[in-house]
Amino acid sequence: METATKNLENDHVNILRLIDVMEQMVLTVSTELSHIEMAVSLIKNYADGFHHAKEEKLLFPMLVTKGFSNDQGPVAVMLHDHVEGRLFVKEMTETIATIKQGESSAFTRLYENMQGYIDLLRAHISKENNVLFRMADEALTPEEQLALLTGFAAVEASDIGSAQLDRFMTEIDGLEAIYKS
Repeated sequence: METATKNLENDHVNILRLIDVMEQMVLTVSTELSHIEMAVSLIKNYADGFHHAKEEKLLFPMLVTKGFSNDQGPVAVMLHDHVEGRLFVKEMTETIATIKQGESSAFTRLYENMQGYIDLLRAHISKENNVLFRMADEALTPEEQLALLTGFAAVEASDIGSAQLDRFMTEIDGLEAIYKS
């Protein structure tokens, strides 16, 4: 049976693909700004705008109704990670703008922020898949899982759209083909 947590884990597969690509960009010292900008855009729109929206607007609030806390424990840790990830993305975006203004020495700062994001997300996804989602599976009834899946489908339909999700996957595929390790 498809569950809300399995749906989120499926998103994680694609997010991990994206950060693997980003790591190859860092390791190969890629200066192809269009590729880096596409990766950052995918983080903003897919990983954060779509995936984290499902967690923050639907899963986490439901877990709070089941006794989890927003202030401490696993949900609080995940929310903190989301904030930290957004700070890395903000730095990447600002650094790309600096590079475009001719300051090529800023690539070092860009790679540092990319690697920081990569490390954060790998640990974050591991914590969600192995700890938080297993706790959620214990706490949520089948009806609640279904309600979350329905909510996720609504987020996809209204906020993103299936054509946009297909575009995200095509972009990840394209970057992956270029930066395959």
